[in-house]
Amino acid sequence: MPEVLFVCVHNAGRSQMAAALLRHHALGRVAVRSAGSAPAASVNPAAAEALAEWGLDITDGVPMKLSTEDVEAADVVITMGCGDTCPVFPGKRYLDWELADPAGRSVEDVRPIRDEIDRRVRGLLAELLDG
Repeated sequence: MPEVLFVCVHNAGRSQMAAALLRHHALGRVAVRSAGSAPAASVNPAAAEALAEWGLDITDGVPMKLSTEDVEAADVVITMGCGDTCPVFPGKRYLDWELADPAGRSVEDVRPIRDEIDRRVRGLLAELLDG
């Protein structure tokens, strides 16, 4: 089973949404983790509200600190604005998804970010399952 790790600075918005969407679409066919280089205290409320509109609940998510073990376990590491704070290991597939940070934004402003993450997650899932 392929394993995907989503990484952003605070692990409160983009990476939480991406992980929830991949879990939802993958139906148990992909292992999913998310983490941050400087985790926040809680999940971004606007990100949680945007996903709740689609029936997905991330309110009980806990931002996690990125560890070397997380990266080592992943087949695909997707960074979302963490820059050079993400450890790099040879043989891993790295993708960098440049996405606006939902921090401090309203749910109206987070919806397009959610929609773009969903589009990319669906594309990634198709690649992982077809490969």
